Amino acid sequence: MEISLDKHSANQALIKIKLNEADYQPKVDAKLKDYAKKANIKGFRPGKAPVSMVKNMYGTSVLVEEINTILGDSLNSYLKEQTFKILGEPLPVEKENDSIDWKTQKDFDFEYKIGFVENISIPLDKKFKGTKYSIKVDDKLVNETIENLKSQSGKSTNPEVSEAGDHIYGDLNATESGFTKTVSLDLSKITKKLAGKFTGISKEAIVEFDAKDVKKGQWEEAFGLSEEEAAGIEGAITFTVKNINRTEAAEMNQEFFDKIFGPDVVKTEEEFVAKVKETLQGNYDRESKVFTEEELKKTLTESAKVELPEEFLKEWLLRANEGKVTQEDVDKEFPIYAKQLTWSLISNHLATENKIQAEHEDVIAKTKEMIREQFASSGLGSQMEDSMDMFVDNYLKGEEGQNYMNMLTSVQNDKVLAYVQETIDLKEKEISIDQFKELLEK
Repeated sequence: MEISLDKHSANQALIKIKLNEADYQPKVDAKLKDYAKKANIKGFRPGKAPVSMVKNMYGTSVLVEEINTILGDSLNSYLKEQTFKILGEPLPVEKENDSIDWKTQKDFDFEYKIGFVENISIPLDKKFKGTKYSIKVDDKLVNETIENLKSQSGKSTNPEVSEAGDHIYGDLNATESGFTKTVSLDLSKITKKLAGKFTGISKEAIVEFDAKDVKKGQWEEAFGLSEEEAAGIEGAITFTVKNINRTEAAEMNQEFFDKIFGPDVVKTEEEFVAKVKETLQGNYDRESKVFTEEELKKTLTESAKVELPEEFLKEWLLRANEGKVTQEDVDKEFPIYAKQLTWSLISNHLATENKIQAEHEDVIAKTKEMIREQFASSGLGSQMEDSMDMFVDNYLKGEEGQNYMNMLTSVQNDKVLAYVQETIDLKEKEISIDQFKELLEK
């Protein structure tokens, strides 16, 4: 047997395997003799059929099976000896007009495409710069949140005369485009000038305005129209009021406190404000942690300069998902796949180089944390703690064990990113929520 490697680019190569009769025939003969001992062929007692007859009946299929086994074992062993990291799976080269004659052919040549990466290098020290973002929850955000909570928990009424901030229910009619629809208009989400036309009016009032008075995005956000509906509206508009909906803000009392945080968690307005701020800060701490880590991933990726075998990977993805995806699907989704694969390679490299390992106990702890967060959002957290082990076990066994592997990978990523932050020069930067939103939009 001969195996050779032909690198034709920095990250793609061709593996050539040559087999001669001595490589496979002894195993084929042994398998046929074993078949002969067990074969039940008409006209012969069990196990007494001649080997030559068994060979005529099963020889080709046994030959194909043994050669495929030899190819698989040899290819895997050869690849394990290489220093580079194989991506995907080797792809057999499909040759045109070159069919194999299994009956007479003695020597066989096979070729496989492979994609790989090598020499991943990420020197981590204090020369490596990073930023740890911290979002500051200020009084403005706290007050806005409290007002929203009061509005959401308030009582709904239907006043006779409208005011700023009301929702106006009625019939929208764009005569030029022939569009009509019954909508609920949120006055807080249109311009003050246009909202002025809807304040101080009563049921059955008809408000006239022009489509150009509605700014970009307000048809969808304020009127609840789809993008397609909004795109066709132009010219003069009439709005016939059918009802006025208003939510009276809830009072800052114990009933309101209990509704938001549960019975007797807070008992005074001061405690309520402090609890809102604490909750907001906790939420934004998690968001800033995720953002910090994503920015670090970008920096690490740029530093590692991993060059993926894009052409090979696209072909492999198409073949591996044959019938499920098209070339267009692969091309469209490849940037996302490439980003995830690159980070996986970097994370595994850093974990190996620095002996970072995800332990079973870490997987259990992280899964419990995830489940607690899910239950907390439904208000059932404290009630489910006694059954936590059962929930964890059921989740990790789900998807035929894939959930466990995904969580194991997640734990490793957490540990790798924690190590990176401890090792590099990480500067803390406090930002406002508005600055954070600007960063997200970039």
